[in-house]
Amino acid sequence: MIYFIGAGAGDPELLTIKGKKIIDDSDVIIYAGSLVNKEILNDAKTGCRVYNSAFMTLDEVITVMEEAEKAGLQTARVHTGDPSIYGAVREQFDRLDELGIKYKIIPGVSSFLAAAASLKKEYTLPNVSQTVILTRMEGRTSVPERESIRSLAKHRSTMIIFLSVGMIEALVEELTSSYPVDTPVAVVYKASWEDEKIIRGTLENIAMKTIAEGISKTAIIAVGDFLGNEYDLSKLYDKTFSHEFRKGIIE
Repeated sequence: MIYFIGAGAGDPELLTIKGKKIIDDSDVIIYAGSLVNKEILNDAKTGCRVYNSAFMTLDEVITVMEEAEKAGLQTARVHTGDPSIYGAVREQFDRLDELGIKYKIIPGVSSFLAAAASLKKEYTLPNVSQTVILTRMEGRTSVPERESIRSLAKHRSTMIIFLSVGMIEALVEELTSSYPVDTPVAVVYKASWEDEKIIRGTLENIAMKTIAEGISKTAIIAVGDFLGNEYDLSKLYDKTFSHEFRKGIIE
C-alpha cells in the first residue's frame, strides 16, 4: 500500500498521529526534502529505505513505489503541509491508478493554517470576510488568466498567497489594483518552524519590509482586513440568537 501523508507545516508535532504511525511503520519513505522537516523521519524503523524526492523525477518516484509494491513493502509518500495544496499529487495518483496500485491519503496541517495560528487571527471574521482565497503569483509555472492576482483582488476577501514572496513587489502592484494601500498584510516565514519569522505591514510598505529581512522563499503572504481589529461578534454565541442547540434570550 502507498500512503500519501501530509507532514504538516514544519513543526514535527503537527504531524497527525495517524500519519506518524504509518511513517514509523513503513518500509520505504519518499519525502519532499526541500520542505518537509527531517525530524519527522527520526523514528523510521531500522532498514527503512529513505528517498528525497527533491532530487527525483516523477518517473523515478513512481518506479520506487512500483518496486516496493511488487516486493510487498509499505510506502509512505510524505508531502509538506497537506498534499492537496500545491502538492503535485494528482499526477502521482493517476500513474498509480494506471498501474493498479492502491493508495490512501492522510491529510495534514497546511502552512496557511499554521500561519493563522502564528498570527493569532481568524480568516473569516463576521462582516469583514467570509471567503478565503488560496492562490499564487504566476512565475515559472503559469496560472489560468481568470485566476490572476489582479482578477482575484477584485473580491477584496481574505487572500492567502503561496509561492510568491520572491515576487512581492510585483504582487503588491497587482493587489493594489483593488485593495486600498492601507490594507494590512502579514508575511509568515516558515510558519511553525523554530526559525519562524512574522513581518507585519500594509500593502504600502510590506514589500520594503520583507526585502529588508531577506525573505525570498518559504513564506505565506496573508492579505485582508481580517488582520485588523474591527469586526462584528458572531451570532453563534450571541445570547439573543436562537439555533438548534440553544434558545436565545429576548431582551
